[in-house]
Amino acid sequence: MKGWRARLGFLVAPGNPTVEPEMQALCPPGVSVHVTRLSASGPAGTHDGQEARNLTQAASVPDAVKLLAMLSPRVIVLAHTATSYTLGQAREAALVAEMEALSGTRFITAFGATLAALASLGCTRIAYGTPYSEATTEQGKRHLEAHGIAVVSHGALENVRNIYEESEARAYEIARAVDRPDADAVFLSGTGMPTIGVLQMLEDDLGKPVISASSAMMWHALQVAGVRHAQPGYGRLFA
Repeated sequence: MKGWRARLGFLVAPGNPTVEPEMQALCPPGVSVHVTRLSASGPAGTHDGQEARNLTQAASVPDAVKLLAMLSPRVIVLAHTATSYTLGQAREAALVAEMEALSGTRFITAFGATLAALASLGCTRIAYGTPYSEATTEQGKRHLEAHGIAVVSHGALENVRNIYEESEARAYEIARAVDRPDADAVFLSGTGMPTIGVLQMLEDDLGKPVISASSAMMWHALQVAGVRHAQPGYGRLFA
């Protein structure tokens, strides 16, 4: 790694304060994180209007990809899990193919990274927790099941005013609430909810892998970029 650098590009929702610091925390020496914001209108982080914002953000992906591609990153990441839920399986796959053709760069999604992480851990039965509305949580459950993941338990945080105001303590709360003995792993969706700092604590307490959209997308981005890096303290993906 000495003297060698890889650039990772992330497409982040407007108003999301969480992705960049969490990716920096997981970033190994010699790797740099670069963020471009997607476009959307209306209040950020609220349950109301999330579906419309997701569609607006998806429409803005090509312009954002063009900007990041100017930096010649090894990989570009759509750092917004719920957009994949809105698009569905076929449209998400089409978006990935189109953005790779547009940029000449590997393009992955936070959701696709989650599937790769679960496969690496050998987990096919999960407990699934979110800071989303009930409707968006159900949409995510269906998207996981469409990709062959059995969701044995799921739930959403209560009394969420704004996803971007949530905390690691609340992420811990929903993970403990949804976990079941027959779940191979716990998955926390939502890149706007801070999760990185509690993943190891949750794994120690639950005795099973716990991943979040944020941990999965950084892990997979490093894999795609050809960077092998162990970073204990952030769960089994990074151990």
